Amino acid sequence: MTLKKAGIIIADLKKRSEKGLELAKQTLQAEKIECPKLHDALEHYIAYWNDFTHPGLFSIACEAAGGDPDRVVQTQAAIATMAAAFDIHDDIIDKSKVKYKIPTVYGKFGAEIAILLGNAFLIEGFKLLVDSTTMLPKEKERRVLEAVKKLMFEVGNAHALEVGLKERKNVAPNDYMKIIEMKAAGIEVDIHLGALFGGEDAEVEALARLGRILGILATLRDEFIDVFETEELWQRISTQSLPLPVLLALRDQEAKGTVMSIISKPEITKSDVNELVDVILEAKTVVKLKHKMRLLIREGADLSNHLRKEKLRRSFQILLSFMLEDL
Repeated sequence: MTLKKAGIIIADLKKRSEKGLELAKQTLQAEKIECPKLHDALEHYIAYWNDFTHPGLFSIACEAAGGDPDRVVQTQAAIATMAAAFDIHDDIIDKSKVKYKIPTVYGKFGAEIAILLGNAFLIEGFKLLVDSTTMLPKEKERRVLEAVKKLMFEVGNAHALEVGLKERKNVAPNDYMKIIEMKAAGIEVDIHLGALFGGEDAEVEALARLGRILGILATLRDEFIDVFETEELWQRISTQSLPLPVLLALRDQEAKGTVMSIISKPEITKSDVNELVDVILEAKTVVKLKHKMRLLIREGADLSNHLRKEKLRRSFQILLSFMLEDL
């Protein structure tokens, strides 16, 4: 896939998410927040809040199932707001003080304010979601709320299990892969809800599975990216669990020695990262993981072929193929 095609799909996701994200920001800013520090934390987060993935995927799925995304902007706002709540709380768990060279709420205001702000986002997001379901038939309203509960609980369980892994010296790659597959519920909920609000029940099951596949692939891609970025890699080594490609390379006899010598250093340089990447990508265990990713891409492409709108089929296929780009 060319970078031009990737740029086109990213631009489309950004355009699709604009109304929902703007509504989410306006709704939160309209709330009366009496604590000045909490209000400042909200404004800080909103200033760099540009999540186009979750509301954008919801929009594509809604249209793919026969709906009009412009009629469900409130649901988009709900999805963006609840995803932000998880993002704020995750930074506390991961002790991430800076992301993309910008201080996180946790990094700038501390854990207490970050917890409270994340709670506010979660409450607001769920209120927006419940209000938006009133346009649906009662049975579909029930299915939407049940899907949100089930999938978001799964994401929460995944993060709880991941916290437990930090206390273990030897993490089995299969255990971590299970967590990645559970985390994928965070993308599945966007696409599952989009399909439910879209209206065509015939598309819901296929789109939900497609959402799970995209979630797994996106999370695996992030695991690779964390190896390529010096600061992210050091953060994972210092305070979190090791990226899955590193865990897998440690199970490869030819790669294990080099990997251990690099990740055990008191400081990691860019040249160390370059060497680590070369070794990891050649490890047989990592090659098998990339093969699994290709199989998931193939399954996702087959599912998308059943969608009736060619433009949306192509959008999903571009997203799928992007997941292995440059890896």
